[in-house]
Amino acid sequence: MASSAQLPLAMVGPDEKAHVAGIRGDAELRQHLAELGFVEGSEVKVISRAAGDVIVSVKGARLALNRSMASRITVSL
Repeated sequence: MASSAQLPLAMVGPDEKAHVAGIRGDAELRQHLAELGFVEGSEVKVISRAAGDVIVSVKGARLALNRSMASRITVSL
């Protein structure tokens, strides 16, 4: 099974599922996102997307992320 390419969450299309591969940023940001459910390996589904901002479902919760935050979360499809 080939490994899939990694890209920022901000680039994932609506109704696509991805898995968190990593978080870029300082320790405080990584901790904050981990508390929201963005931990390595967790599944994320993009509900909708507009201009890089995304609404996602992660661990049963719906969250809105701006483009800057979504760009720091690296995912694999």
